[in-house]
Amino acid sequence: MTLVAADDPVAMFSAMFERAAASCAEPDAMVLSTVDADGRPSARYVLLKGVDDRGFVFYTNVGSRKARAMAAHPYAALTFYWPPETQVRIEGDVEGVSDAEADAYFVTRPRGSQIGAWASDQSETLESRTVLDARVSEIEERFANAPVPRPPFWAGYRVVARSIEFWTRDPHRLHERVIFHLENGVWKRSFLFP
Repeated sequence: MTLVAADDPVAMFSAMFERAAASCAEPDAMVLSTVDADGRPSARYVLLKGVDDRGFVFYTNVGSRKARAMAAHPYAALTFYWPPETQVRIEGDVEGVSDAEADAYFVTRPRGSQIGAWASDQSETLESRTVLDARVSEIEERFANAPVPRPPFWAGYRVVARSIEFWTRDPHRLHERVIFHLENGVWKRSFLFP
């Protein structure tokens, strides 16, 4: 597939995402890369939960390793790979989403995921699965006859893109690379050698 280099990389991403959704099991899976307070990099998969001109949104526990890293260095990179031939890399500043946005998304999650958000001390050491199962039971009992509210320690983050690179595989390793940089509020497009 040859990239059609539009002037709007967010629209380009959205079109590519829709195509990927037709063939990939989890097109929303993205690698989030951060650097902690000691300068150590870390990467892990998270799920994209929204994208628009403001940025790329995901949710997590604010006490998690990734959230602590973003608090120390509010800049992150995202990487999508949609086999067999497409990769998208995004770099930008990190900001929190509003409480209203986080609340609106939280109510759309399956109840089990809502319970899990309350029960998990994400990234902390877990003594045994029995401990987690007991916490899940406790939370299920607490909210047995009520909606599960968003925990105060669970929030959304937005990566405000400063650069977006689209990569398409070529069988002769002459990959097509198109990169956009945001300059004074305007996206500037360049092509890169493979």
